[in-house]
Parts: sequence; C-alpha cells; structure tokens
Amino acid sequence: MEKRKYYVNIGSGEISQIKYDNNEEFVIHATEDEVRLLRSKLENMHDASFNSFWRSHVPIMPYHNDKPNDDYDSNIAQAFQMLYDWGDERAKSHITEMGILKDDHM
Repeated sequence: MEKRKYYVNIGSGEISQIKYDNNEEFVIHATEDEVRLLRSKLENMHDASFNSFWRSHVPIMPYHNDKPNDDYDSNIAQAFQMLYDWGDERAKSHITEMGILKDDHM
C-alpha cells in the first residue's frame, strides 16, 4: 500500500490529508491500514477518557484502581509510538523532547 501524508492533532483526535487550521501538530506518512490503526487508538483514548470521567464520580473507588485511566495511558503511549514510527523528523524530534516514549522504543 502507498504511504500518504497525514496531519494529526492528538488533542482533537483529527487525522486529515488536508492541512487546515491547527491540525499539523504531527505530520506522518502512513498507509490507509496504519491510519485506521491510529484512528482506533485515538477512539480508544476517547472512550477511556469518557469512562474515567464517570469513575471520577465514585468517591469510594481509589484512583490507583482506575482501569479506564490505565487504558487511556496505554493507548496514548501506543499512539505516540505510531506517530514516532511514521512521523517526519519534526514529529520524531518533538516526541523525543516530550520524553513520553521509553528509549528502547525509539
């Protein structure tokens, strides 16, 4: 499959082939299958965030027993790994500076 250029904004969950407004947080070159996988991670992050919101309203449940929070952390780490793997040099540099990935994954 052919790799195409995509603009990704993690905050909004946007993945687009068209540069518009502030959607160029990360620039990647990926196949359609890779983009589907990244989209899945972003959707999982959204779902985990929503579930974590509801968990936060249960005062007797300790924060460290928060599966939705763990799910969110896992999905965001995987999404950043994908962005690093498929990203341009600017994306790789930014992710390295963030320190979100362990050294053995870069």
